[in-house]
Amino acid sequence: MLKDKNIIVTGGSRGIGRAICLKIAEQGGNVAVVYAGNDAAAAETVKEAEKFGVKAVCHKLDVSDFEACKTVVGEITKDFPSIDGLVNNAGVTADTLLLRMTEQDYDKVLNVNLKGTFNMIKHVSPIMLRARKGRIVNMSSVVGLSGNAGQINYSASKAGVVGITKSAAKELAPRGITCNAIAPGFIGTDMTAKLTDAQKDAILQSVPLKRMGDAREVADLAAFLLSDSAAYITGEVIKVDGGLYI
Repeated sequence: MLKDKNIIVTGGSRGIGRAICLKIAEQGGNVAVVYAGNDAAAAETVKEAEKFGVKAVCHKLDVSDFEACKTVVGEITKDFPSIDGLVNNAGVTADTLLLRMTEQDYDKVLNVNLKGTFNMIKHVSPIMLRARKGRIVNMSSVVGLSGNAGQINYSASKAGVVGITKSAAKELAPRGITCNAIAPGFIGTDMTAKLTDAQKDAILQSVPLKRMGDAREVADLAAFLLSDSAAYITGEVIKVDGGLYI
């Protein structure tokens, strides 16, 4: 359970991020919903979280902006007396084959998915270090482990998140801070909704469980890794992929 924990979730307005925010609230945790652009979606996530009787706030942020991350983390410390957890879920895609991928396509995805993860850990970890406790959960992807045609930028960013996770876990563990990663597979979100039926069918042929995952199934794992029950788990990358990686 996460009762009275104060947790930041980036990319928290929709999809997996929203599911994580609502799971935290369901378990009694307060949540800072950090989002990039959709004001209405962020407000709706806050409204739904507050139905559980917890405190929920939202902050607009481009996580690729180092100084903006520092500012927003400072604002969140005014909302909550402590920061007990951080979920780095913000992510973007710009899928295309290598020969067509532009430098802008590559940089945009790396800046949000990888640098954004670094930026948030950089500014939140000193707070956790002083408290000698904390939980960090980073969102990687199964394609960060296996690679995927048409996703060189996304795969590279998510592989980098694995490296950040393991290195941060080693650095922060002596102060009681854990850092783990989740590697989702084919999960039903706004991103996968853009795929054609033919593309979805082709992917499902590779999933032993023969279905898409639900965002709430990823949220369940995130909530566990944020909890006291996961105090002796750090540096792990846990797949939620229906067996896709097997």
